[in-house]
Amino acid sequence: MPLTTDKIQGAPTPDAQTLKPQLIESSARYVPQYISPSSVFSFKECARRWKFRYVDRLPDPPGEAAVTGTFAHMVLERLMQESAENRTMERAKKLARELWPRMEKEPDYQCLGLDDRGGLDFRKNSWKAIEGLWALEDPSQVKVAATEQDIKVEINGVPFRGVIDRVDEIEGGLVITDYKSGKAPSERFSSNYATQMLLYSAALTELHSHKPVKAQLLYLGQKVVEVEITDENLAEAVNELRSTWLDIMQSCISEEFEASAGPLCGWCPFATQCPEGTAEVLYRDKIGRLRSDAPALKRIAQSVSTGS
Repeated sequence: MPLTTDKIQGAPTPDAQTLKPQLIESSARYVPQYISPSSVFSFKECARRWKFRYVDRLPDPPGEAAVTGTFAHMVLERLMQESAENRTMERAKKLARELWPRMEKEPDYQCLGLDDRGGLDFRKNSWKAIEGLWALEDPSQVKVAATEQDIKVEINGVPFRGVIDRVDEIEGGLVITDYKSGKAPSERFSSNYATQMLLYSAALTELHSHKPVKAQLLYLGQKVVEVEITDENLAEAVNELRSTWLDIMQSCISEEFEASAGPLCGWCPFATQCPEGTAEVLYRDKIGRLRSDAPALKRIAQSVSTGS
């Protein structure tokens, strides 16, 4: 179904000369082919961590909560591809059983190292997220246009890639729908997710020349958060995307990626590779401002004990 509203208004025309030539001349190793919402937010949080993950490709396995969400997404994707009358909870249970052997083979799941009890708890938590869909909507009443839509498009001169969980059809246009299996954040910490939805909206707008009617975040079992889509907030999100892209390009040209030390260092998988991160974790631990279960603290202690 084609989109039917206007293109984004207010976004400036990019100067292509500022985006690529110096990168090509400097170091192709640092040139990203595209950026996604997750890479954008990662860079804004800490450019050093972005480099470790997206340039050096150091292992960054997701935690159990994220992998639980992956399995819930996997089941819901298949469920919403069924005919409307087959989108039942019983069918979801059957799909979960069918897809479980595939999930067990996923590297991210295997990295969790769960024992039998841990595996059972994982399946219970995953099912809790899956059945949470029915607390928010009746899946049989949703008119699905696409699931797991992989979009590659240039937005305001920025190569962008994103995967949209679901695109729905309603009277008047399309709705972008994204599943969230974790706890719904407070308004203070929800802006990143809203920006993600606006970027997805901008990508569809650029791809089809029309913007969606609305976007929504389904916090499974909790609540629905709608994100308004206007020409103004689309332009703001796109301009922010381009600004971050230019910052990434400048870091790639200079090959300098500044560390942003802070509370999140305690949960950074690359703290032992980052002198600023190591110092921050040890300092916060010393003054009692770091939780004892912070993963980075354990990794630093292990690194010291082994002399690595």
